[in-house]
Amino acid sequence: MSASSTVKTVVLGVTGSIAAYKSADLVSRLVKHGLIVQVVMTHDAQEFITPLTLQVLSHQSVVTDLYDEKQSWRPGHIAIADEASLLVVVPATANVIAKFAHGIADDALSAIYLATRAPVLIAPAMNGKMWDHPATQGNVETLRNRGVEFIGPEAGVLACGYEGIGRLCPVEEIEARILEILLHRT
Repeated sequence: MSASSTVKTVVLGVTGSIAAYKSADLVSRLVKHGLIVQVVMTHDAQEFITPLTLQVLSHQSVVTDLYDEKQSWRPGHIAIADEASLLVVVPATANVIAKFAHGIADDALSAIYLATRAPVLIAPAMNGKMWDHPATQGNVETLRNRGVEFIGPEAGVLACGYEGIGRLCPVEEIEARILEILLHRT
């Protein structure tokens, strides 16, 4: 990002995948570009990485609950949705992809997704059988038809020990795509 550009806000959703630890690297990289990074974690994500880690790296409080309404009278998830220049979910589980596709808003991240008008980039990470399942593929197609962009997943050895598609795309590639989207957005 150039110094003359308006500061942009990336809302980074982190979900419950072993790849959640890679979100710390992504947050650090985005902050170095001068971006505001607002992290929103699902309950399951907190089993893999702590909010404190992402808070320290982002220099922002981390949203972990739909009812973290401490700032003002305005619902926090609506304010975050409005401030987003881009909503990115890294890693994205089959569960959050399904919630997005079906309009389920039972946590902060899915509520922000429904409320934002910013572009959305999803980086899936899951077991290959889950990725290949017709339900997941149908949900991905639904979201793509609505303009949601996907990056990955990649093939390789998965955390579960299987080999196949489902690995999170490399953080450097996700970072590059985020910057590309933000630089081309007016």
